[in-house]
Amino acid sequence: MSFPLPRRHFAGLLLGAALAAAWPLTSRAAPLDDGLLQLQREWEVIQYQSPAAAREKQFEALAGKAHQFSESHPNASEPLVWEGIIVSSWAGAKGGLGALNLAKQAKALYEKAIQIDGNALDGSAYNSLGVLYYKVPGWPLGFGDKAKAAELLQKALALNPNGIDPNYFYAEYLVETQQPDKAVPYLDKVLQAPPRPGRQIADSGRREEARQLLAKVKPR
Repeated sequence: MSFPLPRRHFAGLLLGAALAAAWPLTSRAAPLDDGLLQLQREWEVIQYQSPAAAREKQFEALAGKAHQFSESHPNASEPLVWEGIIVSSWAGAKGGLGALNLAKQAKALYEKAIQIDGNALDGSAYNSLGVLYYKVPGWPLGFGDKAKAAELLQKALALNPNGIDPNYFYAEYLVETQQPDKAVPYLDKVLQAPPRPGRQIADSGRREEARQLLAKVKPR
């Protein structure tokens, strides 16, 4: 038996929900930083430059790499966050019941990351988990919970108030919960956010998404 889970519920589960996972690399051990950067770069190429039809298989392969990496750094939060990002993106590319199973897997990864250090990567685990809570269907199909989403997204914003991603996803949450007027200042912040070193592809994509969303909530 299968449930009718439209792809739209999962498309863009993490069209970078934790793209806020940009971080200064001076304070971490080189092998950890190098591995995180590699996952980040491969994710960006798949998400923004690969054909849509190819992404599911590519994210599946990258999820395997991410899992091996997080297992090799069991006491670090950051690899779990990036594994969650990749698994969530895989869910977005996959759609259907399989996407729900992957979303649950990503949820567990974010929760484990928060247990280790929720403040890592400027609170990206809170942001990414919040996105899952408003993207995934609610009971009886899934664990979606708009109130829980708001709590997590606001926590991420408190940790990174000027970040491009926490502002974008809180704005998207406000639009999806029928509060479009409240979303405008957050989208403006996305467009004004300072660029992140090495994240030109991601920043460009996020700003374009913000412009499109702003055009919907604030038509000329």
